[in-house]
Amino acid sequence: MVTTPPAALAAYTPDPAAVGGSLTVTALLGLVPLATFFLLLMAAKRPALHSALGALLAALLVAVLGYGMPLQLGVLSAAQGLTFGLFPVMLIVVSAIWFYELTVISNRFEDLRRSFSAVGRGDLRIQAMLIAFCFGGLLEALAGFGAPVAITAAMLMALGLPRITSAVTVLVANTAPVAFGAMAIPITTAGNLTGIPAEDLAGVIGRQSPLLALFVPQLLLFIVDGRRGVRQLWPIALVTGGVFALAQFWCSAHFAYELTDVVAALAGFAAAVLMLRFWSPRTPDDQRSQVADAPLTGRRVTLAVLPYLLVIAVFALAKLDVGGLHMPDLLGTFALQLDWPGLYGNLLAGDGSPAGSAVYKLDVLGNPGTLLLLSGVLVMLVYSRAKDADRFPMTIRMGVSCAGRTVRNMRTAIATVATVLSLSYVMNQSGQTLAIGTWLAATGGLFALISPVLGWLGTAVTGSDTSSNALFATLQQTAGKAAGIDPTLLVAANTTGGVVGKLISPQNLTIAATAVEQPGTERLLLRKVAGYSVAMLAVLCVLVYLQSLPTLSWMLP
Repeated sequence: MVTTPPAALAAYTPDPAAVGGSLTVTALLGLVPLATFFLLLMAAKRPALHSALGALLAALLVAVLGYGMPLQLGVLSAAQGLTFGLFPVMLIVVSAIWFYELTVISNRFEDLRRSFSAVGRGDLRIQAMLIAFCFGGLLEALAGFGAPVAITAAMLMALGLPRITSAVTVLVANTAPVAFGAMAIPITTAGNLTGIPAEDLAGVIGRQSPLLALFVPQLLLFIVDGRRGVRQLWPIALVTGGVFALAQFWCSAHFAYELTDVVAALAGFAAAVLMLRFWSPRTPDDQRSQVADAPLTGRRVTLAVLPYLLVIAVFALAKLDVGGLHMPDLLGTFALQLDWPGLYGNLLAGDGSPAGSAVYKLDVLGNPGTLLLLSGVLVMLVYSRAKDADRFPMTIRMGVSCAGRTVRNMRTAIATVATVLSLSYVMNQSGQTLAIGTWLAATGGLFALISPVLGWLGTAVTGSDTSSNALFATLQQTAGKAAGIDPTLLVAANTTGGVVGKLISPQNLTIAATAVEQPGTERLLLRKVAGYSVAMLAVLCVLVYLQSLPTLSWMLP
């Protein structure tokens, strides 16, 4: 453990009634940075990075001028948040997208796409459901950040689905897997910010989001072919959604939570393939796929799926606990723990002790980003030595070049997420989040009913469940403690609420409209998906409220 003596700075203890001794005034002033962010993004139509920078400046001004936090401590809080935004948050995201890009540059991704589209016995509706839901879930697990919507929308359009229908289908499908997207980075972020073990949060989310996964395939059939599609194909949709939901539930609590969507997507697809061996759909002529891919050899299918099997194996090994071998502890011996210079010892908790939030922690080897990097190296080695390398070229140099290109392409996203985390740290460590959460807790037990709405709003505006958790996770935790509601439930509800906010976010709408070559149709898409988003949000609000009561508290781990 690295320990740095506190610098000679004025000590600061967050006070939820710092402004004139009034909790209400202090909380309302604490809302200014969030209001700044949303107004810049939505009203002024500024890019997310500019909006986050403006909100960060507002948060520093509120902290220093309103709450009395020393300027140096505010800047140090922002620096700690920036570092956390880069390592581990964006390390995980960049590694996940690089891993996905390796399958693209090796041409193996096309074989994986063909494997998905070949299933369904020529029924366009089944193919659309499997591509949007299962394949989209797999892409969300590894890449996220709009990639599933862009890729699957183009695929559905190529199958013969109308452009707008393709866009609406993939937007609705990109709901259930979002909480565990990009190797569950929204959950990891919330856990790091609140101190609640990410595994505990994942276990609760695994009792919420599977409810969506169970019914989303039925919604997709309705979108593609109305009541006829549901009436004719509900068995295959029920099996696919049911197995996906069960896999989400099991993996989130009993395996590596980071792999929840990978396992669920593959399991749901495998269940559909197995069912179609014994059950044949009634396919009207107008719902037959216009694309007939040539059959693939078993070897090519195996090599296409291999990266995902490898990543499951690597993460499973990192969680291995057999006999005297406990891999998490072994990998944890290389963890970095740093008392943030100048902040630790000067930022104090209510009892006068150094605030634990001023300690920066990084699990160097056990970090999902590191495990993904290792998985990517293994993929490069296998693909570069494959016998059919003439048709599927892959070299170590190509993989390294791809990594550099991925970082360059994501530089704006990296800066945006790091800035949002800086904003979050300033708000948390200055006491702005504490004041807002304590103020909202006045609603008492009813706060559980509106808890998912915060996550829904955050993701709808920012386009990211990770950013939504960065903004509201600590607020949810604080409100839960003050209202006597399990904070783990509320932080999980923020994540799950964000799941259904993703399909109405301007970012996702623009990506979908562009992918189907219909730019400018964002308002039309919004009208078509808003009802689904609000309906699913209402279900989640009721579910979380009942889970906070004895009525459904038995559902929680």
